[in-house]
Amino acid sequence: MPPDMRYPIPHIAPAPYHEESLEVQKSRFITRVAQATTPEQAQQLVDQARLDHPDASHHCSAFIAGAPGEQTAIGFSDDGEPGGTAGRPMYQVLEGSGLGQISAVIIRYFGGTKLGTGGLVRAYSKALLQAIESLPTREYVTRRPLWLTTDFALEHELRRWAELNDAPVDQARHDADGVTLEIAFPGDRTPDLEALNSRLRGRLVLHDEPPGAFA
Repeated sequence: MPPDMRYPIPHIAPAPYHEESLEVQKSRFITRVAQATTPEQAQQLVDQARLDHPDASHHCSAFIAGAPGEQTAIGFSDDGEPGGTAGRPMYQVLEGSGLGQISAVIIRYFGGTKLGTGGLVRAYSKALLQAIESLPTREYVTRRPLWLTTDFALEHELRRWAELNDAPVDQARHDADGVTLEIAFPGDRTPDLEALNSRLRGRLVLHDEPPGAFA
């Protein structure tokens, strides 16, 4: 199975983020984790943290705005902490979690005791690990569209096949040719259209691109 077809992502809606807090030698680390499908969404989490905690010492962040192993839509920031002590360790925690579409920001209130570079790495890593351990998740399934046409009388059979294959119907169109359904088929499986055509008495048409009103 391709690694990016099914993977866990944060599942916290309608809440905007999941939050945990950790204290290390009187410094307070507030971790927020949210779903992010784009770098812009990840930045929104940081921007909101700055608005909510303007007096904090640092707002360090990391994100993977795609599937686990994503190499392009990723990023991290130390936000004034010594280089490599916050953002990169946070990113490494996200990378090791196996989660996708995830962003994190850690808000630090300095407690008066310097932690040193090693102490900072451990603190930021521990704070994010703690938040991920309690993070609700769900499975994300990459899908691809299928446009299938059949007779009006067979629409129920086609919809039943889609349901049995965990393939939601996104759109439906009825015209002189019959009924055309746009079906979101799981990307890690191959539809058995030959068997479906037999089930529909040879009355199945597969379109290579969106037909008519679907375009």
